[in-house]
Amino acid sequence: MTQVAAAVFRQPKQPLEIESVTVDEPGDREVLVRTVASGVCHSDLHVADGSLYVGRRAVVLGHEGAGVVEAVGRSVRAVSVGDHVVGCLSGFCGSCEQCLSGHPNVCVGEATARPRGEAPRLSRDGEPLVPFAGIGSFAERMLVHENSVVGVDPDLPLEVAALVGCGVLTGVGAALRTARVEAGQSVAVFGCGGVGLSIIQGARIAGASRIIAVDQFDAKLDMARAVGATHVVNSSAEDAVEAVRGLTGGAGVDHALEAVGHPGLVRQAAESLAVRGTCTIVGVPPDGTVFEVPYSAIRPECRVQTSRMGSNRFRIDIPRYLDLYRQGRLLLDEMVTRRARLEDVNDAFRAMTAGEVARTVVLFD
Repeated sequence: MTQVAAAVFRQPKQPLEIESVTVDEPGDREVLVRTVASGVCHSDLHVADGSLYVGRRAVVLGHEGAGVVEAVGRSVRAVSVGDHVVGCLSGFCGSCEQCLSGHPNVCVGEATARPRGEAPRLSRDGEPLVPFAGIGSFAERMLVHENSVVGVDPDLPLEVAALVGCGVLTGVGAALRTARVEAGQSVAVFGCGGVGLSIIQGARIAGASRIIAVDQFDAKLDMARAVGATHVVNSSAEDAVEAVRGLTGGAGVDHALEAVGHPGLVRQAAESLAVRGTCTIVGVPPDGTVFEVPYSAIRPECRVQTSRMGSNRFRIDIPRYLDLYRQGRLLLDEMVTRRARLEDVNDAFRAMTAGEVARTVVLFD
């Protein structure tokens, strides 16, 4: 067992506390990873502010982590000690119907969790702690199932590779794999945080002719332009739907992607569509959220769909996206707008809420 520092969630709307946590030895098919970097994602904030209910449990937050393998359990074949890895919350069993049909991102098996009755992976003075999304990257060590990590080339900087474990995987994949944006099509992206900026990049990589970024913060719109948006709309200053339609000659866009999980933005995205357009909900809404779109406000034969983690096959997609980074086609360095230590995680949440950052990355020694 190993003692490590970790940021622990105990109550909604209360700061995370840095606690000394016990990490168990790797069990069958488990991997112990020394955490090098972890992105701070909106899903972590949703738990911290109570928007996403995780039960009355203490949780080690963080799920966008990368590091170096320190130990492996028996039967592990995917990685070895010393490998550089990226964690992904889309852990898969490999044997359920969804996995076998090529959709491991919506795995319905439970093979990545420890069986009931076994000791917890994380604990504090005998109290079980839950690693968020099976990862728990706001900690100096991550103990995960081998089907929740993928090896990456050791020369890649782990502080940017970490981003591909969630936000980039989700956003780029939403454009390329879920929406299947085609060359020459028009795209509007509602919400330009880390996921929204990644959607913009996916649309650019796909060859979209017009990419319209919509947000209420000018700083985020500046970042959107830097990574590929051709036009920007400040929704705090003008009507977003009218602006998007105006930028397309009244036609609307072929694809509107919502990156926040906010009902109002979903409605705006749907109302911005062209005939036979597709609205893709990428953001994670708070529990109990209801989306309402007046039928008369959308064009004929439009479609509204959801995207789960960019429809990823992360063992394939993460290395591919990192190859795009090597080629200079996927901009990751530009998305790391702040670096922090573990004890700064609550301020990272504040900066995210204030719209000051695309991504804060927590760095570990």
